[in-house]
Amino acid sequence: MCKMTRLKYLIASLLICLGTAMALGQSLKAAHIFGDDMVLQREKQVPIWGTSSPNEKITVSFGGQSKTTQSGADGKWMVKLDPLEASSDPRKMIITGKSEVTISNILVGEVWICSGQSNMFFPTSKVPEATGLIPFIKNIRTFDVQNTVALEEQEEVKGQWQAKHPNSAVAISFAYFLHTISDVPVGIIKTAWGSSSIEAWMPREMTEVLPHFKTIMQEFDSDSTRLARIKEIISTASKWSNKDDIYLRRQPNILYNAMMHPLIPFACRGLLWYQGERNTRYMSGMPEVGKNNWFHRVSGMRDYEDVLKKWILNYRKQWQDHEMHFMVTMLPGYGGGPENQKKIDPESPTAPSWAWMRESQMASLDLPHTSVINTIDLGDVTNIHPTDKLPIGQRAALLAADKTLHKNVPSEGPSLKNIKLNGNKLVVYFNNSTGLRTINMKVPSGFWIADDSKKWVSAEAVIDGESVILSSPEIEKPKYVRYAFAGKPNVNLVNAYGLPAYPFRTDNWDK
Repeated sequence: MCKMTRLKYLIASLLICLGTAMALGQSLKAAHIFGDDMVLQREKQVPIWGTSSPNEKITVSFGGQSKTTQSGADGKWMVKLDPLEASSDPRKMIITGKSEVTISNILVGEVWICSGQSNMFFPTSKVPEATGLIPFIKNIRTFDVQNTVALEEQEEVKGQWQAKHPNSAVAISFAYFLHTISDVPVGIIKTAWGSSSIEAWMPREMTEVLPHFKTIMQEFDSDSTRLARIKEIISTASKWSNKDDIYLRRQPNILYNAMMHPLIPFACRGLLWYQGERNTRYMSGMPEVGKNNWFHRVSGMRDYEDVLKKWILNYRKQWQDHEMHFMVTMLPGYGGGPENQKKIDPESPTAPSWAWMRESQMASLDLPHTSVINTIDLGDVTNIHPTDKLPIGQRAALLAADKTLHKNVPSEGPSLKNIKLNGNKLVVYFNNSTGLRTINMKVPSGFWIADDSKKWVSAEAVIDGESVILSSPEIEKPKYVRYAFAGKPNVNLVNAYGLPAYPFRTDNWDK
């Protein structure tokens, strides 16, 4: 055996011995995601896991159940509780082995992960309507994941459960209205960080299905200067500057490693996702970047469709829950364009606007157990951080109640069903169109039509029962429709429940 081989063998043996010694010294504990004041998911199997000394007999008792297992040689253990019924009565979980662990004040109800970038992180205190909910909050618990990163997938998450509302205007609104509708406890796990791309929340294994992410991670791994800086910042966690903070949260993968991976497979109903702004810098493809815009090396708006779908499927695979529901928050109205054309007409149906990102987000509905929260009537033409967060939480709660709790409540506005040509007019038919109307008693706005030339003109629109008739003296043979397909469109079409119509275009039907 050569010297180098013997050295490698010696190092490997030492590492194995060290790992075994560490496992032998482990005392019984549950993973950090389990703690006092938590909420467990009802109506699903509930995994409970942790560590102990190797080959230790572990019993978990909760809600009249007792599940027993034996830890592995590495000291890791897991049991799965049978589906639980909702309960607002605080109870204890007892975990026994060679010692005993007690977790107190546990409720059972609906658990949701709330993730994304700055608009999910947007604090409750900055939205008076959300702050006004606080006196009426009850049976809502929060696990606020600490913003941090890791170069490798972590087993433990930083944060703790608290018997209080989430400090997120969207999350508190969602939790409050979901609790009001369901009348069961609500647990929110908030894991969000401003200006993060979807690539920041991807496991490394997604390089196998997304070529652009493979390129990103190859560049990341070969950038020794970047890796050294990340390690240096991590080592001084209590002294991060704002510049350090921004540098970390704009990296790929490392947010996932520290802020999402340790949550798997905590039982939850689904994930509420408010992200996408970071991925609107370009229409498609990854740009060549330099020293000042390295963080733009992410997928563009038109590519986001495929990326988002594969990301959802990956998360479901990791949670081993094919019914894990994903609610995607549509990006609201905003008047800015991508990097190469920042100034655009915010009402133009052809400008390189956020309309293209919304189309990609809407494509997630091709997958089962998905919803899109319509925000097309919200937002601010000049502010990427609008304050109208309460309606987002309300609409998310309606969707969750309808799609996951089967409450049969109105949860969606009108969406395109079909179009038909009638002479020189186009008739647009909608789903969810009961009581079709406008919020200001004026004719519908935000419709554009075109013929084969695809020269778009603003349409004259008239409501006819549960359809809208479109025409223009400039178009003799209209063929295509775009509705609310602009950065910050002027829209007023809703159904009887005041829920806005979803944006759409039909010129993509030729694909």
